[in-house]
Amino acid sequence: MTALPMPMLEASNLSGIPLLTDDALFEACGVRIAFTSRAGGTSEGAYASLNTGGHVDDDPRCVAQNRRAILKAIGADAAPLIVPNQVHGTQVARIAEMVDVGRVATEVLDGRDAVQIDVPGVAAMLNFADCLPLIIVAPSGRFVIAHAGWRGAVAHIASIAARSLAQEGEGPETFNAYIGPHIGVECFEVGEEVVEQFAAEFDDTVVLGARHINLARAVALDLESAGMNPERIADCGICTMCHPDEYFSYRASGGTCGRQSATAFRSYPEA
Repeated sequence: MTALPMPMLEASNLSGIPLLTDDALFEACGVRIAFTSRAGGTSEGAYASLNTGGHVDDDPRCVAQNRRAILKAIGADAAPLIVPNQVHGTQVARIAEMVDVGRVATEVLDGRDAVQIDVPGVAAMLNFADCLPLIIVAPSGRFVIAHAGWRGAVAHIASIAARSLAQEGEGPETFNAYIGPHIGVECFEVGEEVVEQFAAEFDDTVVLGARHINLARAVALDLESAGMNPERIADCGICTMCHPDEYFSYRASGGTCGRQSATAFRSYPEA
């Protein structure tokens, strides 16, 4: 099996949707990843404009239209879409075969924070507004998307997702991982008890000063503990709270805002 190219996140515009993606990954294994911003959609007000969160007080028609626009941009407009109800847990929903789609689409409504897709032709989308979005891709094109807020990160959702994706002949050392826009360490102030949990689970490098947590560092260490090559972990380095005009930020908005998405889809190989 051909090794994946080294991961890189670059700004692109696909069908009018600004996003971060990795074109070389797509060329290598057919997986299109997309971290969206708040631009390019139809929502208004606090949710302007590409809100993909169905649990906020946005017009459901706008949310549906925004999701369809993203799917069209990544070539998945005819694909079933899995969107879980995120609950800050560590359970991974998995679609191993196409027959699993209907069951998993219902299952994730009860709460899941990672979705693994092993087959082509199925898209997955998770939603974020400061929490860390993580996409891990295997050389075969299998992938998993995970939601890592502080609770999920300290509970090791990153390594759980990486180990879930591993199989014989395709271990974590072969994977690419992509960390999308999230709240940065300088902005992520937490209580002392949270700092203590992160320092205990990882090390002092995840802590800045007395009250700030580096989510990306914690997730990277977690992925390394699962066997991932640190050189294959790409972090876009964008803080959502520092860029509230470009990204939805729960903290910057005072709690009323939309959600950007992390989406992935593997196209069928050409005959």
